[in-house]
Amino acid sequence: MKTKELLGILSSQPIIASVKNDEELEQALQSDVGVIFLLYGTILSVGELTQRVHQSGKQVFVHLDMVEGLAPKEVAADFIARTTAADGVISTKAQLTRRARGLGLVAIQRFFLLDSKAMSSMEQFSPGAADVVEVLPGLMPKAIHRVAQSIRRPVIAGGLIQDKEDVITALSAGAVAVSTTNPQVWAM
Repeated sequence: MKTKELLGILSSQPIIASVKNDEELEQALQSDVGVIFLLYGTILSVGELTQRVHQSGKQVFVHLDMVEGLAPKEVAADFIARTTAADGVISTKAQLTRRARGLGLVAIQRFFLLDSKAMSSMEQFSPGAADVVEVLPGLMPKAIHRVAQSIRRPVIAGGLIQDKEDVITALSAGAVAVSTTNPQVWAM
């Protein structure tokens, strides 16, 4: 999958299901979302989990920082590329997203915008580090707009998205999509 394909899916289905366990994965597979973020798994289960998502006709992104047994080293991206059906990866670590891009995976770098210092470091983002940026929390329209204007990469708003108003606010601020663990939002 290429970034352009992901953006095509998100243009018609801008809600991403973020799942943290098997029960949530089952709900997401039954939903109309086109993209699933896997925020759990182990090195023993991640291959099977990504296969299940693909068999349902959805795209899947593995959060490297949350797969039990993976070290925060570039080889984690190699492992996902070689042994799973993942379309891409998510990580807070630029070296991992950069490596994933080099392997042909779509790379999403996640940033937690906790204060003005974090916002300043976000503005130093290296475009070569990732194809897409996810910012958390996703309920900060001014920050989302500022990030979208400054980094020249598509932005996903994630975290604390609870209802239709939150989705509309994030998309209106410049996000191309929202990611959420809330199954009620997946059904919108």
